[in-house]
Amino acid sequence: MSGIGSVLNIGKLGLFASQSSIETTGNNIANVNTPDYSRRRVILEEAPSIDFSPGQLGTGVLAKEVTRIFDNFIEKQYLNKYSDQERWRTLYENLDSVQTSFKNKEGAGLSSALEKFFNSWQSLAQRPDDTSVRTSILGDTYNLIQAINIASTDLERMQSQINDFIQQDVDQANKLIQEIAEVNRQITAHEVPGKNNPNELYDKRNKLMRELAKLMDINVVDHGGGDLLISTRSGYTLVDGVEHYRLSLEGPQSSQSLVPTSSFDGQVYFTGSDEYEYTLQVDTAGTVGTSTSTPGVARLKISIDGGKTWLKDSSGNYITIPALDYNNRVSLPNSDVEVWFGDPSNPSTYTGTNQLQVGDTFTIVPKHGLYWYKTSSSKVNITPMIMGNGEDNTRRLVGGTLTGSFNFRDNYIGQIREQFNEFTKELIWEVNRIHSQGVGLKKFAEISGTYSVNNTSAPLGSNSSGLPFYDKLQEGNIEFYIYNNTTDELTSGPLFLDMDGNYTDNIRTNFDPSKHSLRDVADAINNDPRLNTFLSASIMDNKLIIKTRNSNYRVCFGRDSSGLLAALGLNTFFEGTGASTLAMNPNVNKNIDFISTGRVNGGGETNPGDNTIANEIAALQHKKVSFTTKAEGTTSDTLEGYYNSLTANVGAYTSRADYNYKFYQSLANDLDARQKETSGVNLDEEMSNLLKFQQAYTAAAKLITISEKMMSTVIEMIP
Repeated sequence: MSGIGSVLNIGKLGLFASQSSIETTGNNIANVNTPDYSRRRVILEEAPSIDFSPGQLGTGVLAKEVTRIFDNFIEKQYLNKYSDQERWRTLYENLDSVQTSFKNKEGAGLSSALEKFFNSWQSLAQRPDDTSVRTSILGDTYNLIQAINIASTDLERMQSQINDFIQQDVDQANKLIQEIAEVNRQITAHEVPGKNNPNELYDKRNKLMRELAKLMDINVVDHGGGDLLISTRSGYTLVDGVEHYRLSLEGPQSSQSLVPTSSFDGQVYFTGSDEYEYTLQVDTAGTVGTSTSTPGVARLKISIDGGKTWLKDSSGNYITIPALDYNNRVSLPNSDVEVWFGDPSNPSTYTGTNQLQVGDTFTIVPKHGLYWYKTSSSKVNITPMIMGNGEDNTRRLVGGTLTGSFNFRDNYIGQIREQFNEFTKELIWEVNRIHSQGVGLKKFAEISGTYSVNNTSAPLGSNSSGLPFYDKLQEGNIEFYIYNNTTDELTSGPLFLDMDGNYTDNIRTNFDPSKHSLRDVADAINNDPRLNTFLSASIMDNKLIIKTRNSNYRVCFGRDSSGLLAALGLNTFFEGTGASTLAMNPNVNKNIDFISTGRVNGGGETNPGDNTIANEIAALQHKKVSFTTKAEGTTSDTLEGYYNSLTANVGAYTSRADYNYKFYQSLANDLDARQKETSGVNLDEEMSNLLKFQQAYTAAAKLITISEKMMSTVIEMIP
């Protein structure tokens, strides 16, 4: 009811309200420099009025609740752009370090070493029998090899180290996910809607969400209080109220998805590592074979973007591989990954009989990938993936430092390494292809191949042979020339391989890479009287070795229309298959007389002054050759031009990442500034509020004093 007591109560409520406002304002001022602090304010409302004469009278003010000033709509946009910013920042910083491996300084660097290498061959062509020039070419070759090896090592190290950073980010993400779920639990326990807001917990949760958005893309749905749902943009739940899920970085693995009508009872296996994730899908139904000649062998097409596009050859046809067992495992294109099918309990054998059906799909992940776990037995691959058209796979992770690191490891440095290896591989092949058909100052009593096969009975031109340059082989033959060791006069030649096993029909059957194996080549030398009179062949460590029958003979090679000499590593200049394994052939490295400079002429003579081979190798500097990568397909360029394009691509990738980083950074900074305008503490405003609430407090105290005097007056009136 109204009266002096009501006036006293109004003053008391005013004191409490002003005191709460002053405390809240003081807390704002104290936290002006506290990161992620959102300013608070006291919500005041009028106390319930009472009906009285002469009318309804108020009973004062109530401090209803302390609330934080925060714009959730802006924050959601900020988390999105901040995640994109961190993705491109991570990518830019890593790509910027790659550029140092490909910088071409004046008179130094790989580009200069490549030019000097070809210039050395030009000098050797002018003086092919000069020992000093031959020695000089070894030095320039060593410099080129060293430059390529160092660049390859740098790229490999950067790619390897990124896995450590990815693991750290995954661990941190899991920690943040758990902490957010725990904060949700605390908010639920402390919050009383309309009365008690755990604002400090809200700020803490917001800070944790920003830290999580730095690592990965997130989508936030706030139902109020602790009922907060956080998922990736693709929809994989990370936090659902007090429940949370986890991420895991796991090593190479495979999986399969069979069509409903399939009863295939085997399993896919693989060895090796790669930057790409392979999807193999049965294109031609059939069985698992024991060789490429097995009737009815199933064939599978290949995708590196989850099945959106399929690899094609230069003619536009799907590249397919046969489904074979362990002994005939198949190499994937431009990769050291070998694939085969076996029993679920025994990878080395396949005893099943059920056919593979069209549409049966197998996924091979020959690298560390990121997986989302709903339960301990239910996981989904969310490793970031860039599709063939350059767009993100939106079913995977698409933001944050994790995506930037995976993009760098798999798509950017992965593609750079593939192109760099393809450049080196073509350098090796083109030089070896020419060099293997030449002759130096000495001929061979024995020569060993440098390239091995997996299966000595598999056709050398099949991707199950394991021969690095299997795809370079063609139908053709080799010229063998036999010389007297003492007089250096021609004893016999040219002699050829006869691959049909019938050595008396005087009909020469050429080598066919789709039919003939390493064993067939050795047998053709050992069983043909025209060859075995002078030569013998053996296979050691799955490499071909050719020897003369006795010390009276020496052998050298002429034209090779099949590419067999270069593919097996016989009479070659280089050995190795890529940037990390490039080296000089031991024969050349130990004895410069084995550097081929000329050819066997039409009369079977070898002239020390012949410069035919040296000129052809020097001309490679300006000759266009074919380069094939999984990302770009087949292109044509010179070796020097392709390398220069590669270095230009590195610069373009870095510039693009820098542009996107700065673009998303500007958007994120703008949103962050707008959020701070809303939730940040303004000292001028807070000081003004402090004075306002201080005056209100003083007035409320005065009201209580007046009420007290009124009460005293009334008491004094009592007799």
